[in-house]
Amino acid sequence: MNWNTALADSGLWIAQAYGITLALGSVIVWLLARFTVWGRQFWQLSAEYFSPRRNARPLAVLAFILFLTLCAVRLQVLFSDWYNTMYTALQKLDEHGFWMAMALFAILASIHILRSLLDFYLQQAFTIHWRIWLNEKQLTRWIDKQSYYRTQYLDTPVDNPDQRIQQDITDFVQGSLTLSMGVVNALVSTFAFTLILWTLSGTVSIGSLEIPRGMVFLVFIYVIVATAFAIWIGRPLILLNFLNERYNADYRYSLVRLREYSESIAFYAGEKVEGALLRNRFAQVIANAWAIVYRSLKFLGFNFSITQTAVIFPFIIQAPRFFTKQISLGDLMQTAQAFGQLQDNLSFFRNAYDQFATYRATLNRLSGFVQAVDQAKHLPGPDIHGQHGKLAISDLTVKTPTSDLLLAKLTLETLPGAPLLIRGPSGSGKTTLLRAIAGLWPHCEGRIFRPEHDTIFLAQKPYLPLGTLRSALYYPKPLPDKPSVETSPGHEEPARAVLNLVQLGHLADRLDDTADWSRILSLGEQQRLAFGRLLLSRPEAALLDEATSAMDEGLEDAMYRLVALHLPDLILISVGHRSTLFKHHADQLILKGDGTGQWEYVKAA
Repeated sequence: MNWNTALADSGLWIAQAYGITLALGSVIVWLLARFTVWGRQFWQLSAEYFSPRRNARPLAVLAFILFLTLCAVRLQVLFSDWYNTMYTALQKLDEHGFWMAMALFAILASIHILRSLLDFYLQQAFTIHWRIWLNEKQLTRWIDKQSYYRTQYLDTPVDNPDQRIQQDITDFVQGSLTLSMGVVNALVSTFAFTLILWTLSGTVSIGSLEIPRGMVFLVFIYVIVATAFAIWIGRPLILLNFLNERYNADYRYSLVRLREYSESIAFYAGEKVEGALLRNRFAQVIANAWAIVYRSLKFLGFNFSITQTAVIFPFIIQAPRFFTKQISLGDLMQTAQAFGQLQDNLSFFRNAYDQFATYRATLNRLSGFVQAVDQAKHLPGPDIHGQHGKLAISDLTVKTPTSDLLLAKLTLETLPGAPLLIRGPSGSGKTTLLRAIAGLWPHCEGRIFRPEHDTIFLAQKPYLPLGTLRSALYYPKPLPDKPSVETSPGHEEPARAVLNLVQLGHLADRLDDTADWSRILSLGEQQRLAFGRLLLSRPEAALLDEATSAMDEGLEDAMYRLVALHLPDLILISVGHRSTLFKHHADQLILKGDGTGQWEYVKAA
């Protein structure tokens, strides 16, 4: 190695390697995206992020990371030559040459440290920005068009979507960059150190057979055979890692449900049943964990054996040439170092196979999530038209997921000030009809005309988001910037006034307390809070699904009178069983629930 021209030689080497890597890399990426399943999965998830039309910055940063990776390979080559220089100086007892080698090492080490730190920062920044983009894209797809709800109606609903968004996106981004740069480093280093080993290798004799540059051929045969066996041993890890993520997510979800429904479970004294379910799901986690351990033992044991055998292999091959003074000590040590480096590079796919297995499992889970969201968006549903001032249904047919008929050719119109009560036996499809009107039920067809963005739904068990009582009262609308006292009765803050109206005035001083209000408030109080939400939001239309079931008849009457007084132009549809609701609704829709889809519309006289 001529150290006087090392800088210029390295610049030329990096430029050539960069151009070749870019060209070959582009072709390989195109081939993988076109002809392999996991290549298409990757392209589906990330093609938009790397599109120059969207933003050229990700490609630019990735190109610079590739440049730093090639610089790392070149530094490995220079360190290999440095080993030769240093050991040769020691063999010749060349003190000046030794100290020059130490100074050279200080320069190479400083460059290596700076390159490593810059590479670390850029890779971390790149993965963070990629993760932000991918999370936003998948989160938007998950929320858009209510896919988070509609996926439950798929033939095979997606499991643990929360984990796929939160954890799998992170693993996918980090794995993509780590493995891709690892492959580039391994392949370029293989080429570079093959040239070094080719120069240092002599003739290898196997019996009467003499193989020129035999060490190069031996190392390739050695590693290729070992890699083939490693892939065969490690292949089951792909499925095992996939199941590991799934079983852990299922177990975690069961623990969350235990906390979420703790009161109901406690009333039922259902600890034994819940405990059995949790232990069964945990047993799946542990059984799969042991399967991974046993398979990994075989995989790692094989890898360790191959790696340790490779340590002494070059010394055994080159020792006869060293003892006959055909090569120097520096040549011997550089041969061992180059052989080790080449063996490590060629073994990258063998050693990283478990990482590839985990990555493939992550890729499968993310792709499955994306496909489920796409399928949910294409589920059938009613033809909904936005229209102010009325709610009308035309020829609506509603079925169960098993195609049993609930409603046939329903046609009606509800106007402001003429509330409609939907009643019928249990299972007749009352709540399902509300879902169809809201556009949530896929097993229906017909036309629906309603205020598209100004309709509110009050469920039997209201949803109260985490946060302050005020945010729960205004949900799903954002909190106002400042309390508007001018428009409230008696110049009282709207939220406080509404709490008093729905007989929750004792909570007025806790409006800005942050708590899990769904656990603090009784179901009756939650239902009254939902009526307060209705009064505050002042929608054009409201769909109430047994929204007063936890109230006594007096409170129920008071809530409906409030709605009639403060929202006289509201389009109101209620589902309920009580006869006390009759006086608050001008019209009634009676569902027969006999499997024929028949219904009766009773209009007020």
